Amino acid sequence: MPTYNKLVRDKIPEVIANTGKSFNTTLLENDQYIRELKNKCYEELDEYASAESDEHAIEELADLLELMHALAKVNGADISEVERVRQEKAEKRGGFEKRIFLVDVEDE
Repeated sequence: MPTYNKLVRDKIPEVIANTGKSFNTTLLENDQYIRELKNKCYEELDEYASAESDEHAIEELADLLELMHALAKVNGADISEVERVRQEKAEKRGGFEKRIFLVDVEDE
């Protein structure tokens, strides 16, 4: 039996059960849950970085967005609050659309 020891989407146990396979799960305490959400972000970001097609990249971005929804919730907000903060930062500091790459800054 393969061992995974990772956070999975809520319906994965149902998907596995529908295949007739047995499995074990546990429910995480809040601090463990937050840690595993963060770990899952690294996993999904790595999968995004390794994507070799736009379709695969979009799938991985959707996974990251789902994680952002969950992380916003555990931090006492929702994704609309995250979006509000993102917009404020974009207004003050800009986004990343101009592709500007800072090489260096003269130190006086």
